[in-house]
Amino acid sequence: MKILALDTSSEGCSAALLVDDQLTDRFSLAPRGHTRLLMPMVRDLLSEQGLAPAQLDAIAFACGPGSFTGLRIATGVVQGLAYGLGIPVLPVSSLAAVAAQLIPEHAPTGTDTGFAIAFDARMGEVYWGCFLCRDGEPKLIVPERVCRPESLTLPDGPTTWLGAGSGWRLEADMPGALVNSVIDVDPTLVPRAREVALLGRGAWQRGESVAAHEARPVYLRDEVTWNKLPGR
Repeated sequence: MKILALDTSSEGCSAALLVDDQLTDRFSLAPRGHTRLLMPMVRDLLSEQGLAPAQLDAIAFACGPGSFTGLRIATGVVQGLAYGLGIPVLPVSSLAAVAAQLIPEHAPTGTDTGFAIAFDARMGEVYWGCFLCRDGEPKLIVPERVCRPESLTLPDGPTTWLGAGSGWRLEADMPGALVNSVIDVDPTLVPRAREVALLGRGAWQRGESVAAHEARPVYLRDEVTWNKLPGR
């Protein structure tokens, strides 16, 4: 199995290559460098493994929510590559990709620990997703949403909560009861392609791939739309 994974959904830009159980990646914090950095990362990873693009089985990408511009960049690249190579696409939640970074240390075999992931959505809002670890992967408890920090809630179930993501910098605006329920927060974590690759592998094994023309960003805001490639 050979999966290329991409993420440009935040200020981070990253690419990863999963070949069977071997994972290699490139990552850079470059808020305005996605277009310049992404394809060189891809070329470096393929060259390092001695692979041609035609040998890939699928492409995974962080489909959002996140930066509108970043999501459009990744979606355009993924659509173009997957369509040209005739391979499927594996969309992965950007929020889940951050939750996946917490699992190895805090819930490697699955516990009642919940992961409350928040991204700064601008305009005084946050993207919000709550997850549990099941079979080594983050599983969404309730649908992801975008809302004002003061409207956030935690779902029933987990006995312990951890928080991560840039949205937690708005903690002062969140309900006090929610903040008090979260024992630790890391607002510096951003999505990375290495977790996108691993979550993409799980999606592949479950048969959750989509065709290139069906790959699209998830904005969570109804007023934002995505146009597919012309003629697709």
